[in-house]
Amino acid sequence: MNNFQLHKLTIFLLLLSFFGYGQQDPQYTHYNYNTMTVNPGYTGSRGHLAIISLYRSQWVGLEGSPQTITFGIDSPIGVSDGVGISIIQDQLGPSSETYIDGNYAHQLILNRKGDKLALGLKAGVRFFSLDWSKGIHRDPDVVFNQNVNSKLLPSIGAGIFYYTKKAYLGLSTPNIFTNQHYDEIQEAEALERMHFFLVGGYVFDLNSEVKFKPSFFVKQVLGAPLSVDVSTNFLVYETLNLGVNYRWNESLSALFGFRISPKFNIGYAYDYNINELNNYNTGTHEIFLRFQVISRENRLKSPRFF
Repeated sequence: MNNFQLHKLTIFLLLLSFFGYGQQDPQYTHYNYNTMTVNPGYTGSRGHLAIISLYRSQWVGLEGSPQTITFGIDSPIGVSDGVGISIIQDQLGPSSETYIDGNYAHQLILNRKGDKLALGLKAGVRFFSLDWSKGIHRDPDVVFNQNVNSKLLPSIGAGIFYYTKKAYLGLSTPNIFTNQHYDEIQEAEALERMHFFLVGGYVFDLNSEVKFKPSFFVKQVLGAPLSVDVSTNFLVYETLNLGVNYRWNESLSALFGFRISPKFNIGYAYDYNINELNNYNTGTHEIFLRFQVISRENRLKSPRFF
C-alpha cells in the first residue's frame, strides 16, 4: 500500500470512529419502503402481497465501502396476521454477511376507527465471512489473520408497530444475540452490539393532489452515539414522491419515487456527506423496486403513503 492510500485509509477510519462509530447493521435512506427489514411488526400491514428489492452503494470511491442488496416479500394471512421473508447481502471491506430471516406479525385492532398495533417476531440465520486478502488495510499484518468462511450464526428479533390510516410508530430490535461481526475501526473480528430502532411518521393532506409526510428513524447501538434521520416527503397526484432526508451530522439526501402503476413503484436516493468524509467519496446511491399484488378492493382505495 502506498503512502497516499495509507493516509486516505487512516483518515477514513478516524472519521468513522468519530462520526459513525463504525457500521454494524446495514443502514438505509429509503427506510420508509424497507420497513420490514428493521421492524417485523410491519409484516403484512399493507394488506396485500408486496415484493421489494433495494440496492445501496455507500461512499462511492472508497475502496471497501459498504455495498448492500436486500430482498423482501410479505403478505397478510387471514384477518390479523402477516408473514414475510427478508434476505440481505452486505459487504464491508473484507467482510461479507448474508442475513436470511422469517418475519411474523399479529395485528390487534384497537378501536372502531381501525387503528392497529402489530406485534412482530423475526428469526433466522446470518452467514458471516472474512477474507483478509480483500481491500486495503491500515495494518498490513492483518492479511495473515485467519479467514472466516460462512460461519452460521442465529438471530432472533422483535418489534411493535402501531399504525392508523395517517400515522405510524414502531420500536424494534433486529437481533438479541451478540454474535461476531467485522469491526472496521479495529480491523478485527468483534462482538456485535444490540441495535434498537424507532421509526415514525404522519401523513397530512395538503389538498386533494398533494400529501406531506414528515418522518424519522432513530438508531441506537449500545455503547455508541445515537443516529437520527429526519425526512420530509411529498406525494403528488398519488404518483410522484419527492423528499429530503437529513442524517444528523452525517449526510443530506434527495429522494425520488414514482408509481408507474398501482402495482409497481421505483425510487432513487442520493446521499451527500456533510462531514469531513465528503472529501474521500462521491456520495451514496440507493435504488429500490417494489411490486404489489393488489386486490380489486384495495385498488379502489388511495395508496397508503408508508
